[in-house]
Amino acid sequence: MQDWWRNSVTYQIYPRSFQDSSGNGIGDIPGITARLAHVASLGVDAIWLSPVFTSPMADMGYDVSDYTDIDPLFGTLADFDALLARAHDLGLKVIIDQVLSHSSDQHPFFVESRACRDNPRADWYVWVDPMPDGSPPNNWVSVFGGSAWEWDARRRQYYLHNFLASQPDFNFHTPAVQDWLLQTMRFWLNRGVDGFRLDTVNFYFHDQKLRPNPPDPRNAVTPKVNPYDMQDHLYSKNRPENLGFLERLRALTDEYDARAMVGEVGESRRAGEIMAQYTAGTTRLHMAYSFDMLGPEFTAGHFRQKLESFYAAAPNGCPCWSFSNHDVIRHVTRWADHGAPDALAKLAIAMLAGFEGSLCLYQAEELGQTETDILYHELTDPPGFKFWPDYKGRDGCRTPMVWDGSAQAGFTSATPWLPIKPQQKARNVASQGAGSVLAAYREVLAFRKSTPALRQGRTRFLDLPEPVLGFLRDDLLCLYNLSPTEVRLTLNTQGHLTGPSQNAEIIDTNVILGPNGFVFVTGADGAKAA
Repeated sequence: MQDWWRNSVTYQIYPRSFQDSSGNGIGDIPGITARLAHVASLGVDAIWLSPVFTSPMADMGYDVSDYTDIDPLFGTLADFDALLARAHDLGLKVIIDQVLSHSSDQHPFFVESRACRDNPRADWYVWVDPMPDGSPPNNWVSVFGGSAWEWDARRRQYYLHNFLASQPDFNFHTPAVQDWLLQTMRFWLNRGVDGFRLDTVNFYFHDQKLRPNPPDPRNAVTPKVNPYDMQDHLYSKNRPENLGFLERLRALTDEYDARAMVGEVGESRRAGEIMAQYTAGTTRLHMAYSFDMLGPEFTAGHFRQKLESFYAAAPNGCPCWSFSNHDVIRHVTRWADHGAPDALAKLAIAMLAGFEGSLCLYQAEELGQTETDILYHELTDPPGFKFWPDYKGRDGCRTPMVWDGSAQAGFTSATPWLPIKPQQKARNVASQGAGSVLAAYREVLAFRKSTPALRQGRTRFLDLPEPVLGFLRDDLLCLYNLSPTEVRLTLNTQGHLTGPSQNAEIIDTNVILGPNGFVFVTGADGAKAA
């Protein structure tokens, strides 16, 4: 189906932590292939693989040194082809991560670019002369801390890096850079991949005038753990030239049948607006997602505002909603104040299933997995070292998948690259039977797939008081209690429970939602507080 991506469900796999087949403590591609039946059993449509390309692994593969080969840590191109074939046999599409905004500093093109100012790739990266006093050209800061400019003694210039200094930014104002990156993507399309997850899709272009970023009015007074959050990034990213490159990307994927792209919008102030802009019409991205639902906010008003603002700006656009990924604290831990772990996990998938748009699940959230408490000596993530102890980095959400109750949880026969601790191992796949979080995920996703209103229906929100989120998807009423305290509602007309539910009861026109209760109702066109 050409538009398989619309209203789809994608499962994100973090390759280092899914399954080790070689016995070195690190997950790999053959391991993923061996476990794909588990993913297919959830009822999802696609998998997204975080980067498996050749890399020195300074940022766990998000620093690419060869865009058309597999890192030996994960396997070979033949292993990738076998994964692709197995996934397709199981009815799963395969989306691969594309890190286009920057490369590794070990990429041959950066090595060439930094050698001198007049080589063929001298302008493939963003090079700028110092100010007269030797300082960087402006105030742009790195996501990972410190200036976004790194001095290079060979060229006697600064180069731009929005992340680690070992991740120099490509210069997208150089047409040859765009052409070459498109060729690397064509390599994977020809190999049979079904699409791309575009890392930091709003970072591609920078302001050529190098204007300084103004302070973010929300954060300019009180210093933050990471000063990156104190700027409004008007000029270091989110540039209007980005749209032209997105159209080139779309034209490339449109040359192939049934391919799709989902872009990660790394932005805090205007994320919904940018998502809508990037997915408007049929000539840009197929889908986009942001961090709007990956933070601590857990109110009905928050979720309503994010959905309503997106569709107001792009009525026919396609968002991709998610609650967890490899960059944030797992949502069961993040929202722990709002309910018990299992009840929260089941409520979360029921909410996602009700949201209009496409969905993305992060590996092990179907187990109700919680964040691992990482100690300093266990750290691997660069920003964790930089901002410890107030920010412990991203290792806590990246610990290995737990398949069973054995010593290393069925993930490896060796010492795993990140620790598997008892709290996480307790939530293993093998132990989750009837009534478990895993069973709830399968049930809810099957209900979504079999219910036209949840796949195609438009959303009309109900004006209900906190902590209740309520909306209609065509004729299906979806009600969620976002609290650990019972709430009562009255239906406008008598309705009937349909599909999965939790801590919910309907008596005549009365709805009782217990802690983190949810219910899907037919026959009622609305509800109000009792």
